[in-house]
Amino acid sequence: MKITIIGAGNMGGAIAKGLTQGYLVKAEDITVVDVSQTCLDNLKAFNKDINVSKEISGTLLHADVVMFAVKPWQIQDVLEDVKSILNYDKQILISIAAGVSFETLNASLKKEEPYRKPVLFRVMPNTAIAVRQSMTFVASCNAESKHESLVIDLFNELGKVILIPESQMPAATALGSCGTAFAMRYIRAASEGGVELGIYPETAKDIVLQTVKGAVELLMTTGNHPESEIDKVTTPGGITIKGLNAMEQAGFTSAVIQGLKASVK
Repeated sequence: MKITIIGAGNMGGAIAKGLTQGYLVKAEDITVVDVSQTCLDNLKAFNKDINVSKEISGTLLHADVVMFAVKPWQIQDVLEDVKSILNYDKQILISIAAGVSFETLNASLKKEEPYRKPVLFRVMPNTAIAVRQSMTFVASCNAESKHESLVIDLFNELGKVILIPESQMPAATALGSCGTAFAMRYIRAASEGGVELGIYPETAKDIVLQTVKGAVELLMTTGNHPESEIDKVTTPGGITIKGLNAMEQAGFTSAVIQGLKASVK
């Protein structure tokens, strides 16, 4: 399987690097295209077998999967430029451009009749893809189950994948992509709280990071609802319930939900 990734920025570069560390694709079967020589040099420094190029056209002819890891405002122009070269009969096309709908993508990919509609995917990873721990969402259009299985297998090498209908993509993006920043903000806030309580900054951060990691591992291992684990540490009249109630009084849960709604809107 040969893959061409258009865009070697944070997301495209991370996908390329992550796939080379998996089992499905060899580094020499991955080609990354970008106008930035610095980004391409970075990929070659990571793995010399990754193919890099500044020219798009020659890299698409033999690709089985083409990923468009460009900014949302660039995707339509890029698709218009390359659609004449793409082979809809054999290629799977994947867009990483956030918020760009299948309707828009299909319109940009439309060729003169007759032509087969492209097998098309929208994929939304998060920045943890850089350490192969992304929560990635996948939606498909004109795809068969074998195509969906292939794309899911590819991105499972970079974390966890959920196949969803396109209608859920905005909400999933808020939870899984914006959610990374929201989790980071909690970690920052808790670390600052630790400093106010008299703990040195680096120590406070380490405590919070391990505590969050432990909480996540606990839930993933047991499959329990968060509230059942909260109940185990909220002794009647104890310090944990007092802290939780103070946070709720300050609007903790409401603030999280409102933040998610604002991101979707």
